[in-house]
Amino acid sequence: MRNILIIGAGRSASSLIEYLLNKSVPEDLFLTIGDLSAELAERKTNGHPRARAIAFDIFNEAQRHQEISNASIVISMLPAHLHYEVAKDCIAHKKHMVTASYISPAMQDLDALVKANNLVFMNEIGLDPGIDHMSAMKIIDEITDQGGKVILFESFCGGLVAPESDNNLWNYKFTWNPRNVVLAGQGGTAKFIQEGTYKYIPYNKLFRRTEFMHVEGYGRFEGYANRDSLKYRSVYGLDDALTLYRGTLRRVGFSKSWNMFITLGMTDDSYIMENSETMSYREFTNSFLPYHPTDSVELKLRHILKIDQDDIQWDKLLDLDLFNPNKIVGLRNATPAQILEKILSDRWTLSPEDKDMIVMYHKFGYELNGQKKQVDATMVCIGSDQTYTAMAKTVGLPVAMAALQILNGKITTPGVQLPINREVYLPILKELEEFGVVFHEKHVPYMGYNPQNVAS
Repeated sequence: MRNILIIGAGRSASSLIEYLLNKSVPEDLFLTIGDLSAELAERKTNGHPRARAIAFDIFNEAQRHQEISNASIVISMLPAHLHYEVAKDCIAHKKHMVTASYISPAMQDLDALVKANNLVFMNEIGLDPGIDHMSAMKIIDEITDQGGKVILFESFCGGLVAPESDNNLWNYKFTWNPRNVVLAGQGGTAKFIQEGTYKYIPYNKLFRRTEFMHVEGYGRFEGYANRDSLKYRSVYGLDDALTLYRGTLRRVGFSKSWNMFITLGMTDDSYIMENSETMSYREFTNSFLPYHPTDSVELKLRHILKIDQDDIQWDKLLDLDLFNPNKIVGLRNATPAQILEKILSDRWTLSPEDKDMIVMYHKFGYELNGQKKQVDATMVCIGSDQTYTAMAKTVGLPVAMAALQILNGKITTPGVQLPINREVYLPILKELEEFGVVFHEKHVPYMGYNPQNVAS
């Protein structure tokens, strides 16, 4: 029996574990699921006879060595900065490793050792990064196989709420780590290239520079730029592409509304607010507004943001209960960003019956036989409920499939890598279709970069 060690049983692990348990008998698998919370790990086993749940402390070196040495392959669903300790032990015990996280510089530095031990360390094999890499490389390779040259690549992905569960004015609910949503776009200037010109967007302008796109059957969306669109330029073989832009999708209007929080300073995570534990939501809001002896908090905020009482932006703020004097933050030594996350979680958490939605959109412009052509590829995936979300499915399933492909000797290229090779992406994309993760490709007249699609 082959033992798969899964470290981390959080929200993205649900579909991963379910998939491997369903395969456990025909593939002769046994799952060890480790998490700081043994109770959470136990819930994810669902009482299956081919799984055991353990309390797992990543900083317990003896336990880490023991469990990794007993595994046939290790899947780390830990936060990205914790993968390195697992990776070192996997090399020591000669075990393959799979993660959904971006390849860190520290992980990349292990590449020579991983290759020397003939191991596969597959990273960035979740949704974004992951399915975005695989689906993009499939089409890029098809274009180059015909003798074509890609001159434009735009890629967007968003975790959203499904239309049937979309019941707030923001058209949004949390489908992944809320903290990452609140801090999105911080920590660096967004950079990309459009029509051969390098472009840069600082954080304070990021949510007012959006592109718009239409996904058939689901309407219009907007996208804001990711921090570094050029990171994968060479990886994808697109060094000569005139346009390369990667972004995050939201429903139209979200970014303009989110910019209100940035303008006020509510997304700042660099300092602690005094008395945050006893502060009311109304006091929190007032903290960012100038003093006035008579004007109300509401009036001051509308004046600062230059919005009227009949503006939809005002209704969105009211929808979050920002002016409620009776709701208490209840967080000790909290930053503005942490308090905002708490406030948003009141309204944006998925209910048990809610469904989420993943939307991915790729646009490829290319030259073939002297003509410019374009192909658009879209994927929409709807979740089942609060536990088996589309996010958990699209993050967890590729991880599970890659682990099984490695175990079965189908993925053999050693090294620290991401899923851009055909031996990886072809079988996984094909199997994902069985789970409703299907890309629809459409050949359309070449449009290039259309500035009319950009709001400044």
